Order: sequence, then structure tokens, then C-alpha cells
Amino acid sequence: MDAIDRNIINSLQGGFPICDSPYRVVAEQLGIEEADLLQRLERMLELKQLSRFGPMYHAERLGGGLSLCAMKLPEADFERVVEQVNAHPEVAHNYAREHQLNMWFVLATETPERIESLLIEIEEETGYHVYNMPKQEEFYVGLKFDL
Repeated sequence: MDAIDRNIINSLQGGFPICDSPYRVVAEQLGIEEADLLQRLERMLELKQLSRFGPMYHAERLGGGLSLCAMKLPEADFERVVEQVNAHPEVAHNYAREHQLNMWFVLATETPERIESLLIEIEEETGYHVYNMPKQEEFYVGLKFDL
């Protein structure tokens, strides 16, 4: 990752233009060509330097469901289960933790009812119980990492 890549990441964490040509606008702000910006974003995604690049939607305000979930997995099955869970497009992100519940992920579904059926699917696919922890209250925490 070079200085331009770091500048792209730092610049885009605070927002993205809403206009007809947002990538062109961002590229101009960064002093690079639009094609270079797009190529760099694609490369960072391929190299897993970025886990995703796209908008964050408030699922509940759009009529959907949202829930934090956790699983207790043996180390030997961890990577297999991560792949199975991440294969679902409703999984917003997934991460390991040093805790009895060692895998945590967020589900964002089109309907609130889909949460329960998706939890059942994941349990059947993986063979492990999913702990569902729906949000009771929302807090906004702005988080930005300068590279």
C-alpha cells in the first residue's frame, strides 16, 4: 500500500459524493485520474486491504432487520465456518474475538422476519448455535482510522 492508497482510504472514510460522477470528483480531489482510483480500489479489495467498499445503509429505517450475532467455535472449524457465514450476502461484517464467543458478525436483512430464518440456515449449514443479540438501543460512534 503506497501513499496514494492510504490517501484514498483516509479521504473516503468521511463520506462519498452524491452526484453523477462521484469517482471522478474523488479522483480530482485526490489529484489522480478516475481510472487510477477505480483500479486502486479494485486492487485493495482483491488484496483484502479493504474488506468492502460501498454504502452503509440503515437496514431498520428501510424496513429491514439488523442484529449482532456470535458463535462459539473450536479453532479447527473456525475458517470453515467463517467462509460459510460470509457466503450470505446479509452478513455485513465478521470478525474474530478472544472470548468464549469467538466469532461475531452483523446481519442486515431486507425484512425483520428474515433474521430468524437466516439464523436457522447458518446453524444448519455450520452445525453450530448462533447467539442472536438484537439491538435494544442505538448509539452513533464516528470511527475513522488514519493510515
